[in-house]
Amino acid sequence: MADVEMPLTEHLEELRWRIVKAFLFVMVGFAVSYAFSDRLFEILTRPIELAADGKHVMLIGTGVAEAFFTKLKVAFIAGIFLAAPAILYQVWGFVAPGLHDHEKFYVIPFVLFGTFFFVAGAVFCYLLVFQVGYRFFLEQYATIGIEPTLRISEYLSFSARLLLAFGITFELPVLAFFFARVGMIDHNTLIKPWRYAIIVIVVLAAILTPGPDVASQLLLAGPLILLYGVSIGVAFVFARRSPAEADDQAGDDA
Repeated sequence: MADVEMPLTEHLEELRWRIVKAFLFVMVGFAVSYAFSDRLFEILTRPIELAADGKHVMLIGTGVAEAFFTKLKVAFIAGIFLAAPAILYQVWGFVAPGLHDHEKFYVIPFVLFGTFFFVAGAVFCYLLVFQVGYRFFLEQYATIGIEPTLRISEYLSFSARLLLAFGITFELPVLAFFFARVGMIDHNTLIKPWRYAIIVIVVLAAILTPGPDVASQLLLAGPLILLYGVSIGVAFVFARRSPAEADDQAGDDA
C-alpha cells in the first residue's frame, strides 16, 4: 500500500531537503572533477577543433579571472554528471511515498537507466551534434571572410547547455516509466498527440541544426522519435493497472 498522504508543507520540506542533498552530491562531484578540469576543458574544446577541419580557431579569454572561472564551470558540469545517480535517487526518494510497496523496488532500475540515458544523451550531443553545429557556425565566419576568435566562457556556456539539454531529453523513456508507475499517464496518453510530438521533435532538430542540410536534421530527429516510441512502450508495460484490470489479468493468468 502507498504511504499515508502528507500535507503540502511536509511535501515542500521533503523537496527542500532532497534538493539540498542532490546539491551536496554535485559539490562532491565538483571537488573530484576540479582536479581534472584542465583535461576536461581540453575534451570540451576538441569538437570545435575537429569541426574546423584543420583551419585555425582561436579561443581567447578577455578577463583576468576568466580562465579560473572557466575551470570552475567545467568542474561543475562534470560534477552534475558524476552526481547523476545520486540526483536520480533523490528524485525517486521524493516520489516514493506515493508508490505502492512493490513499486518502490523499481528504484535501482530507475537510477541505473536514468543515469545511462542521461550520459547517452550527452555522448550523442558530443559526438554528433557538436560536429554538425560547430561546422555550420564556423562556415558562416568563412562566408564573410572573418577568422573566428571565440571567448572561452561563451563557448563553454553554449556547449554546456547543449550537453545538459540532450542529457535531459534522453530521459524521456525514464520519465515515461515514472509517470506511468504513479498513474499520471499511460501509452494512450502518448499515442494520441503523436503527430504534434513529431512536429515538435522535427522543429527542435531544425533549431539545433540551423544549416540547410536536411540529412543532418533527420539524423538528430531520428533518435528523438525513436525515444518517443520507446517511451510509449515503457508506458504500456509499466502503467499502473486499475483494480478491475489487475483482477482481469490475474484471471487470464490463472
